[in-house]
Amino acid sequence: MYPYHNKIKQRIKNMELIRFEYVEKYKNISPCLLLYFSTEPKIRPIREHRFEEYEKILNTNLSSFRSEKKK
Repeated sequence: MYPYHNKIKQRIKNMELIRFEYVEKYKNISPCLLLYFSTEPKIRPIREHRFEEYEKILNTNLSSFRSEKKK
């Protein structure tokens, strides 16, 4: 089985995330959090039941990213 969320989390830690957005619908996922990466696969959809988990990760990593940019 493909470790979908583990791979995504690792990619976020590796600073491959470019941006993210919430959309009403993406393919058959509604609502959806879309994560955009600099490497393939470039777009990864996240279902609503995982939103809170990813919001925590994104908030933590965005803070780190901002700190890195200021150096």
